[in-house]
Amino acid sequence: MASRKKKEEEEEISEEEEEDDQEEEDEEASEDISKPEVLTKYKTAGEIVNRALTKVLAECKVGAKVFDLCVLGDNELSDGLNKTYTKNKELEKGISFPTCVSVNEIVGHYSPIAGDESLTLAEGDVVKIDLGAHIDGFIAMAGTTTVVGATQVTGRKADLLQALHTAAEAAHRLVKPGKKNSDVTQAIKTVADTFKVSPMEGVLSHQMKRYIVDANKVIINKESIEHKVDEFEFEEGEVYCVDILLSTGEGKAKESESRTTVYKRAVDQTYLLKLKAARDALNEINKKFPTFPFTLRALDEKRARLGVSEMLKHDLLHTYPVLHEKTGEFVAQIKFTVLITPSSSERITASPLPQLQSEIKVEDKALLEILATGTKRNKNKNIKKKKKKAAKKGGEEKKEEKKEEAKPQTMETK
Repeated sequence: MASRKKKEEEEEISEEEEEDDQEEEDEEASEDISKPEVLTKYKTAGEIVNRALTKVLAECKVGAKVFDLCVLGDNELSDGLNKTYTKNKELEKGISFPTCVSVNEIVGHYSPIAGDESLTLAEGDVVKIDLGAHIDGFIAMAGTTTVVGATQVTGRKADLLQALHTAAEAAHRLVKPGKKNSDVTQAIKTVADTFKVSPMEGVLSHQMKRYIVDANKVIINKESIEHKVDEFEFEEGEVYCVDILLSTGEGKAKESESRTTVYKRAVDQTYLLKLKAARDALNEINKKFPTFPFTLRALDEKRARLGVSEMLKHDLLHTYPVLHEKTGEFVAQIKFTVLITPSSSERITASPLPQLQSEIKVEDKALLEILATGTKRNKNKNIKKKKKKAAKKGGEEKKEEKKEEAKPQTMETK
């Protein structure tokens, strides 16, 4: 009797596992970038992000307030999203990363709120802009760097930006099937060494999935004893946000005294908050930004400020603190979204850089070979590789089946 009960339990577990597998397959199918409707959503989000980035870049002038630039970026993203998919009222659209404008040694996540409007741009400032949007959970992210008031960038800043451009071009060509995340990290290091700059430590480029900006597969900007990640090979159908940050300094970031204003809901944590302001703020976050990073500007700021401290005490939020390098150094960023399709590694967000003139040239043969590689691939070759891989996998499965059949069978007691 006990044996029969055990068998029934095992059958129930097996059915649950099959249901989980089916759900996973359905989820993967809904994210398939080879589907025209999915690809269109990605590209439309990319176009909106590109337009917003261009608008903010155009306003990076002497005397411009960083607060105003951040508001402009968010408004442009929202306006662009409001003009797309207008017939489908249930389709979710929104900002996947709030506009951040980080100046000179500030590494990132600087997105001031009302009342903190003192920082303005000056001639020669190195300005990083970072933002993103999603349509139906399909995310496009972008970021770039400009120099205020410069018609042509020269000297150390030009070396930094040329390194940034070169690293981005190399990374774009390496995010493809057959290459590994470590290949990208190595290319960034080679570029940085060539231009005598440093990759920033602690920076990760993430695989993105539907409604997820930071999936588990990551590319590390700089590997060290303290910062390491698991190695993996890129696969067709994946989407990545490539985020590269380089510095004229040592490449080590510290938390700034500037107020943290960017957060993300910790979806695996729950707690019954005591303060009404905190409960109201959490409800607003759950409604507007259940999975994406957000800025306090996007909420009822007074209520949010009161509620955030209690939410943080109970681990309901992840923070994006403002980071900085040493004063006097310059940090530059480039960020773009890549779709690994059957025919290419398609970059759907642009990251325009200013006109620049660096006297340093790339001479590393391996890096030059990477840069000479195209981003398009032979479809037929990919199909053959897939079939060969599937055949090999099928052969291995058959061998395993034969091994199982060869094992002595055990009797079940009724």
